[in-house]
Amino acid sequence: GDARVRGQTGVLSERRGSYPFIDFRLLNNTTLSGEIGTKKKVKRLLSFQRYFHASRLLRGIVPQASLYLLDEDYLGQARYMLSKVGMWDFDIFLFDRLTNGNSLVTLLCHLFNVHGLIHHFQLDMVTLHRFLVMVQEDYHSQNPYHNAVHAADVTQAMHCYLREPKLANFLTPSDIMLGLLAAAAHDVDHPGVNQPFLIKTKHHLASLYQNVSVLENHHWRSTIGMLRESRLLAHLPKEMTQDIEQQLGSLILATDINRQNEFLIRLKSHLDNQDLRLEDAQDRHFMLQIALKCADICNPCRLWDLSKQWSERVCEEFYRQGDLEQKFELEISPLCNQQKDTIPSIQIGFMTYIVEPLFERWAQFTGNTPLSENMLNHLRRNKAKWRSLLHKQHSSSRSNDHSGQVTGSQEQTLNEEETP
Repeated sequence: GDARVRGQTGVLSERRGSYPFIDFRLLNNTTLSGEIGTKKKVKRLLSFQRYFHASRLLRGIVPQASLYLLDEDYLGQARYMLSKVGMWDFDIFLFDRLTNGNSLVTLLCHLFNVHGLIHHFQLDMVTLHRFLVMVQEDYHSQNPYHNAVHAADVTQAMHCYLREPKLANFLTPSDIMLGLLAAAAHDVDHPGVNQPFLIKTKHHLASLYQNVSVLENHHWRSTIGMLRESRLLAHLPKEMTQDIEQQLGSLILATDINRQNEFLIRLKSHLDNQDLRLEDAQDRHFMLQIALKCADICNPCRLWDLSKQWSERVCEEFYRQGDLEQKFELEISPLCNQQKDTIPSIQIGFMTYIVEPLFERWAQFTGNTPLSENMLNHLRRNKAKWRSLLHKQHSSSRSNDHSGQVTGSQEQTLNEEETP
């Protein structure tokens, strides 16, 4: 499929009319008026949404950045949290509240400074901030899980992984910038439904990317669009910016869960053969891909209170998709049936088949550092808690079958937030 964006009004209005519940926040068709002179300037691979945003910029309609007024106490607490940004118990939900919903922008500005990227790449702070606001605002805040807070959480985890000695000793400023940018933008403009849903509803993105890594390709292309529109890297040599764009794509595409086994087999082979050479840019890039994959699914390795909150959010997003599928008389996707797929059972399966194999190999790579041991310990404890909750649900269910009603104590068990 040709990934170039077409500007015909008919095509776009038709697309927007299909499945209106997927909010890509397209602007009104009136934005196309007076556009003829600017279309030739927009020769890049962008999503429909990015095309419209670019057209507004090219016509001089620059969106005004919101003015966020925070109490000094909040700012002080946010600054204190940033001083602990390398700690694994970092509470991204609290940080998001303290920054008035600007956790991603605030975190990235801080990390770019901490890692010396602003000085090394001679970045303009105003341009960097503008770019990060674009990224943050392109996440859908109505998504329970795939929103800007998830992006900030993944970015904070990535920062922790980039500091692991086995990796940190070899990383270049380019590697660090790529890792942080990919983490921040890896799910940008996520519609809150998965790839099979887009394919079976014949969504235009599925056609555009020929049913292959549909969402990941969209996240990548949207990121490139924002980088070019913001001109964040416009002062760098063209060859360098092209390389950055391609490597960003390689990193973001690696987060496709359908490629999990591919990466796991390759990582296992490298570790078993002890042939990783991190002096080699190719091997460093591969480990950045693995680090991003770990950061993307690290929720089960967090403290129980944080992990549980993420688990509930992702399942809520699954259930919303299931409700849509039911509404439109489509087959309900796996894990999306609220009546059959419980949060404990979903989480236990996810931890067992996806998270554990990856993080055990990551620990092997890092040399079982304190962080890796800490994550695996949290993972085991959290899995045990979900098993306990699942057992209580089953016990309660059996009692309900026998009695025909749920007793008050059983209802309390079902509503318990934490195991003893």
